[in-house]
Amino acid sequence: MSLFKARDWWSTVLGEKEEFDQGCLCLADVDNTGNGQDKVIVGSFMGYLRIFNPHPVKTGDGAQAEDLLLEVHLRDPILQVEVGKFVSGTEMLHLAVLHSRKLCVYSVSGSLGNVEHGTQYQIKLMYEHNLQRTACNMTYGSFGGVKGRDLICIQSMDGMLMVFEQESYAFGRFLPGSLLPGPLAYSYRTDSFITVSSCRQVESYKYQVLAFATDADKRQETEQQKLGSGKRLVVDWTLNIGEQALDICIVSFNQSASSVFVLGERNFFCLKDNGQIRFMKKLDCSPSCFLPYCSVSEGTINTLIGNHSNMLHVYQDVTLKWATQLPHIPVAVRVGCLHDLKGVIVTLSDDGHLQCSYLGTDPSLFQAPKVESRELNYDELDIELKELQKIIKDVNKSQGVWPMTEREDDLKVSAMVSPNFDSVSQSTDVEVGADLVPSVTVKVTLQNRVTLQKIRLSVYVQPPLVLTCDQFTFEFMAPEMTRTVGFSVYLKGSCLPPELEGNTVVSYSRPTDRNPEGIPRVSQCKFRLPLKLICLPGQPSKTASHKLTIDTNKSPVSLLSLFPGFANQSEDDQVNVMGFRFLGGSRVTLLASKTSQRYRIQSEQFEDLWLITNELIMRLQEYFEKQGIKDFACSFSGSMPLQEYFELIDHHFEVIALADAVEENQDNLFQSFTRLKSATHLVILLIGLWQKLSADQIAILEAAFLPLQQDTQELGWEETVDAAISHLLKTCLSKSSKEQALNLSSQLSIPKDTSRLKKHITLLCDRLAKGGRLCLSTDAAAPQTMVMPGGCATIPESDLEERSVEQDSTELFTSHKHLIVETPMPEVSPLQGVSE
Repeated sequence: MSLFKARDWWSTVLGEKEEFDQGCLCLADVDNTGNGQDKVIVGSFMGYLRIFNPHPVKTGDGAQAEDLLLEVHLRDPILQVEVGKFVSGTEMLHLAVLHSRKLCVYSVSGSLGNVEHGTQYQIKLMYEHNLQRTACNMTYGSFGGVKGRDLICIQSMDGMLMVFEQESYAFGRFLPGSLLPGPLAYSYRTDSFITVSSCRQVESYKYQVLAFATDADKRQETEQQKLGSGKRLVVDWTLNIGEQALDICIVSFNQSASSVFVLGERNFFCLKDNGQIRFMKKLDCSPSCFLPYCSVSEGTINTLIGNHSNMLHVYQDVTLKWATQLPHIPVAVRVGCLHDLKGVIVTLSDDGHLQCSYLGTDPSLFQAPKVESRELNYDELDIELKELQKIIKDVNKSQGVWPMTEREDDLKVSAMVSPNFDSVSQSTDVEVGADLVPSVTVKVTLQNRVTLQKIRLSVYVQPPLVLTCDQFTFEFMAPEMTRTVGFSVYLKGSCLPPELEGNTVVSYSRPTDRNPEGIPRVSQCKFRLPLKLICLPGQPSKTASHKLTIDTNKSPVSLLSLFPGFANQSEDDQVNVMGFRFLGGSRVTLLASKTSQRYRIQSEQFEDLWLITNELIMRLQEYFEKQGIKDFACSFSGSMPLQEYFELIDHHFEVIALADAVEENQDNLFQSFTRLKSATHLVILLIGLWQKLSADQIAILEAAFLPLQQDTQELGWEETVDAAISHLLKTCLSKSSKEQALNLSSQLSIPKDTSRLKKHITLLCDRLAKGGRLCLSTDAAAPQTMVMPGGCATIPESDLEERSVEQDSTELFTSHKHLIVETPMPEVSPLQGVSE
């Protein structure tokens, strides 16, 4: 029980199972009585509009029937309600109601009744605008300095500002680079619209600039714009706040200059008219709403901030002046004059709890009893203090509520892949050419040492691999309990998965004495699917368009020992040629040299090399580990196949454009991105072998080239990877402090082509060849001289270079279709005797 509770003056609950948000509450003299008394106007997502005039008989009374002036169902969800001078020819206040596809302006009036029921209220539709785009929010004001009337600006979900001059539509403008709409406010002092974009920066646009900019009937540039007519929409000022914004409020009181208040996810900011920060405050709790209002101290502003801890804080600038507890989480807060009581705080929750309250405390009648004084025993206190310090030290060592070893033993997760296919394949509705698609069973076992609650097991594999079941839920597991679940995996589609590794993630809660609900924990376990799930033995091919060679430091191993399930039993033990045929038809040939410690992989499609190359390296490592050999290593000294990789990038970029226009091309987009991911894995592997990168450095490359491990990746791969690689070139791979000082764009946009991305990938390989180090900090050691692979030379290093390169520079990597390594492989002539 907190002493500092909001004193309940009047409250009610609106409807049943209705939802509300920050734009659903407004306080104003909407019926134009002129007595300075506000009415409480509330709209809901269920389409109900309610107007209240609270006047409790005594403090804390609930709502009476006469408190509800009006309730009407408008059918469409109500996003926002505002009161202003919205009707031409009069300065009377009118009510604007924003729906998702419509803006309605009403007049609210009351007429005296003939019986004791009192005044009857009704609304009359003055005009409405049907919107061509789905609305998000709105703001209003005297745009352009007009007198005696208010104009309305509506922001659509796709970032278009639509301005209405009362009964008529004025113009619409798209905000540049808009991805998701943010809060919107109008500043009368600067005649500007202020919003927060999805780039997490506050942006200000002058009304005059919006009015004279080229009309925005569509997002694409028109031919007229390309010819230079019209004016481009330019932002007046921006400020990066580094977080999403919940709300914006612009205040201007007599005691202080105009200020722009922005409520973020963890901070609230006060800005000047020109975008400079006046002050900011880091919040202790996650905020839900706020409202700046006037202060009694000159030059300061008070701010009410509600949070998700059911608290309402009062700040004077950045100083917390008061904290009070609410019975609900507020999503909207307003201050008004109700029933001759000034400064009433009105809050609204998302489930319809409407409360009018005031700040203060009630006197407590409790008096603490007097305690008998006794002398302190300092020796005993010293002993107790030492014991407490020892307990604190032990807890800090354990880094948690219980020791690390116990935490690791809470739950053991293990996965076992069946060595044989399912007797009856689970892929009953799948056909891949003429091949029968097998399925394999995976069993996941959970072993817990203590009591666990709310256990949820999730399984993930790389598409187009699919699972018969990917979610398992257990409400409770008693101590020392074992549970096993099973599911099948099979290939669905003609393209190949970029990885054969699956992942199981278990989320659960462990109850403790202090927290019976349980502490949330997560455990995971990875498993590897067999190559034969997607691949069959095939006939080796004598020719191929794409070839690469992997060097090792150990004598060659028979391919029959490495791939026992992909060769005929009649062949001898020393098999040095083997063919693979993937489900769907593509073929890969693997050759092992008898004397030169090399292996060659070749195929007609570049991306098909990845799975066999990866399997070869892993199986070689496992083979030599079983032999007790620990210094086995692989390397790559051939030409880096960037040209083939760039062709797949170009193809994916072209498919994105087609998929945008034709819905049927979504399958082609999925296949294109899956092929691109396989090729990306292969390029990362070759770079790691080429430069002998550590596991951490390879992880940096994977984070840059494979952001978020997207599966369908309908939009955004090219620009995301380009931004990540540019960051590496600017930080750990930079050549000078001048490059580190460059500011990269904080806003991603779809590129016109892939030339910039390909240039940066080439530059990254060049920097690594010249001794650059991949690390997470910019304090990289001085580059060491390294031998560049065959076919390498310097190139012009894009706009990130600090100086131009001489004109006789040539390309870094040779661009040829066939990746045939110059050095011959002894005793492996082009598949002699394969047909035998």
